Amino acid sequence: MSAPDRLSAAQPGALLPSRTPAFLALAAAVSAWGIGWPVNRAILYHLPPLSTVAIRSAIATVALFAIAAGQRRVALPSRQDLPVLLSISMLHMTAYAVLVSIGLLFVPVGRSIVLAYTMPLWITPGAALFLGERLTLPRAAGVALGLSGIAVMFNPLAFDWRNQTALIGNAALLLAAFLWAASILHIRAHRWRAAPFDLIPWEMALATLVLSVLALTIDGWPMIEWTPNLIWLLLYSALPGTALAFWASAVASQNLPAVTTSLGLLAAPVIGIIASAVTLGEAPTLTLIIAILLIIGGIALGTLSSARTELK
Repeated sequence: MSAPDRLSAAQPGALLPSRTPAFLALAAAVSAWGIGWPVNRAILYHLPPLSTVAIRSAIATVALFAIAAGQRRVALPSRQDLPVLLSISMLHMTAYAVLVSIGLLFVPVGRSIVLAYTMPLWITPGAALFLGERLTLPRAAGVALGLSGIAVMFNPLAFDWRNQTALIGNAALLLAAFLWAASILHIRAHRWRAAPFDLIPWEMALATLVLSVLALTIDGWPMIEWTPNLIWLLLYSALPGTALAFWASAVASQNLPAVTTSLGLLAAPVIGIIASAVTLGEAPTLTLIIAILLIIGGIALGTLSSARTELK
């Protein structure tokens, strides 16, 4: 999900004659990512987390190289881009994916989505600390608003602090958001040589290699009952939910203003929560709804503030 940040930070690309295809691509990306949350939860009924993300990553790697080959954009990464390639692959495509899968084992899908999408809240103070970006009052207010949403979710009167599995799941999701934020901070600081999308297949390939070794070491050779339902779930998770979503977000980011893309991506958690309610029967609680409004509102406030700052 960090493809928009990579592309907007690197090169905007040529504008399309009409922005309609870019808006359609953005809608496709957020829909694929949003629906992917309950799909990934369903896969975990059949496979352990490491095996799940390894198989998904392997299928997505093949698809991404096919897309790149179709556009004649397959080239070995340069030495200059290797650090950010490693960062994105290890922090986002590997660690984030594994931690989210672990979180989904113990935490309802709706709550998992909200915690994983707190990533922009951690970018703002991180950018001020490590990149020298100015922490304006609206940005600080956005972070405070978002953190108040997290506080609502972890209200001592509503959260069972004695539930060890719940603590592990929630901690895994928050750590995933931190690592995603760290990856994006590196993306912003990096001086790109290749177009960011050209590195995505290589990043996914490296993630697949690492995830496969981890899965075989920890899970062993998985005993999989290949039902049609599992096959369809894996294909959706890997193709629309991963490979095509990365490609569509890249198209949107190259042809839409960064603030439009960033705000558009906020639809992904909303779609995910609605999809989980429809498919898994996880109706959002009042506490979760309040937290969603506070967190997404805080992210939107910070995003709009950043856009105004860049225009000055």
